[in-house]
Amino acid sequence: MKKILVFLSLILVHCVAPSFAQQHNDKKDGLVWTTDLMVAQERSQASKKPIFAFFTGSDWCGWCHKLQRDVFVKPAFIKWAQKEVVLLELDFPRQKQLSPELQQQNNSLQQTFQVRGYPTIWMFYMDGDKATGKMNITPLGSTGYPSGAEPGKEEVKFLNEVNGFIAKAKSTATAK
Repeated sequence: MKKILVFLSLILVHCVAPSFAQQHNDKKDGLVWTTDLMVAQERSQASKKPIFAFFTGSDWCGWCHKLQRDVFVKPAFIKWAQKEVVLLELDFPRQKQLSPELQQQNNSLQQTFQVRGYPTIWMFYMDGDKATGKMNITPLGSTGYPSGAEPGKEEVKFLNEVNGFIAKAKSTATAK
């Protein structure tokens, strides 16, 4: 799968390498979300934090809205996200139109990570080889809505899972 991710990331980089006009930073509840993968990658490299990619259908996906209500707006998540990750929103709306460049970026990442349902979260690192211009994606893990969580405690189950991705990545890096 890693070879596929590297190959597809190469295609993605060649398609959307320049930042595009519709890219924005959206500050919600004290969190800064970007829609531009290259901006997220730059922030990730500068901060040494993984990218937290939220695949959503902002204007139609009920479970996406539920994840935002039950997890993303909770103080524990906000504090964790500010400290631990770079936030990237990858939207697949049905009513609003995205720029062709943003659609292409989001579709490429959807294919790269084989996203088949929403909401889906992928955490990963992405780095480039300056000599070749190739981008490599190192996936840490994926998740969705924290089903089976105690009502009102969804963020606890969610944070335990995503913290596990980070801990595993750190232990793997230490072992090298």
